[in-house]
Amino acid sequence: MHIQTFLDQQKWSGFQTLIFIMMFLVAFFDGMDTAVMGYIAPDLIHDWQISKADIIPVLSAALIGAAIGAIVLGPLADRFGRRALLLVSVFIFSIGCVLSSFAINLTQLEILRFITGLGLGAALPNAVTLLSEYCPAHKRAFIVNTMYCGFPIGAAVGGFAAAYIIPHFGWESMLLISGVIPFLLCICMLFLLPESVRYLLLKNTNDQRIPQILGKINASAREQQFELENSSSNISMLQAMRTVFSSKYAVGTLSLWICFFSGLMIFYSIVNWMPVLFKEVGMPPHLGPIVSGLFALGGIGAMLNGWLMDRFNGNYVIAVCTFFTAVCVALLGTAIHWSLLIFIVLMISAGTLQNTAQSSLPVLAAKFYPTEARTTGVSWMCGIGRFGAVVGTLCMGYMANNNMAWTQIFTVLAIPAVVMTVCMLIKNIAENEAKDRNTSTDFAKE
Repeated sequence: MHIQTFLDQQKWSGFQTLIFIMMFLVAFFDGMDTAVMGYIAPDLIHDWQISKADIIPVLSAALIGAAIGAIVLGPLADRFGRRALLLVSVFIFSIGCVLSSFAINLTQLEILRFITGLGLGAALPNAVTLLSEYCPAHKRAFIVNTMYCGFPIGAAVGGFAAAYIIPHFGWESMLLISGVIPFLLCICMLFLLPESVRYLLLKNTNDQRIPQILGKINASAREQQFELENSSSNISMLQAMRTVFSSKYAVGTLSLWICFFSGLMIFYSIVNWMPVLFKEVGMPPHLGPIVSGLFALGGIGAMLNGWLMDRFNGNYVIAVCTFFTAVCVALLGTAIHWSLLIFIVLMISAGTLQNTAQSSLPVLAAKFYPTEARTTGVSWMCGIGRFGAVVGTLCMGYMANNNMAWTQIFTVLAIPAVVMTVCMLIKNIAENEAKDRNTSTDFAKE
């Protein structure tokens, strides 16, 4: 029996729910640890008597590390397994975050945040891939998108927690908490998390762990012999990269990269800099992290997007979200002069649309690539996209340092959302052309 056929025929089990919960928590703490520097930045600037320009390398260090981690470490999962890389990744970012709380100068903090980023970048692509390979095909987008909601929820909870914890216990405590809890999660995963059965099948069809693992979903699996789809094969990392850039996937790959890059430009520009900018214009100190948290919390809309993507064209679903993101973000600069309430409503709307689209891209990529190159494809998309976070942070820093007007700042931030819309439409056209070519080839053979 094909492994996907077995998964499609079973009811969702408690064992799969356990995998979902662990992957959701990985995404949750990935989001919290990635966004934490933006929340502590105002207090860090005050305590260490540094300027906004000085804080830019610190804000960027984890993002650069995450980009490298996704590109270099992420694809190793196609060679050494999803589980092993996931455990290593969570361990790296949890320990890095704990050590960051003890930094005594900017150089130490930059180095430790870079190390933290290496783990952050590799963790999420592997979590997406592992969970997607335990999902029935007809519910995959909804389940994986719901799991990925952990990332924006983690970023949002970090903002709400920072508004309370930092005034009472200091910014160091926020880093400590953001590292200790995922370390405990790592210990739990060491004992509870299984390897991807698709990966095990790809490496060895006679692996005795396969029926034992699937038996936890349905006991009948212990009597079955499983195989992958005929199109899947065990290939090297170099061959996986060639697959990602082959004529069949090249346009889609570039579209996904640019789209993910552009989305993270918007996300981190707002999450990392809004607390600082809000404090500068005289708003209550606790309001910046809360508003940034509300923007990140919008990612829970990915659950609805996942349901839609299981039923409709995912490219179109994401394109619609990004188009209206551009509209909302462009209006933010004007709304800040109208009313704080209108500004917050627009911020939540922009966050819901943008993070819904962003959270949906990994599952779109996981469905796009074949098993043997899936983690490589998703990891490289996330890795290249993480550089968008760096660019967004730097651009926002430049605009803030040059005292640009709010209207200009948010008009610039709306441009990446338009780019995302265009990329999704291009990817859809390329996929339709590829299907037409395959249909023509099959007809000619007949």
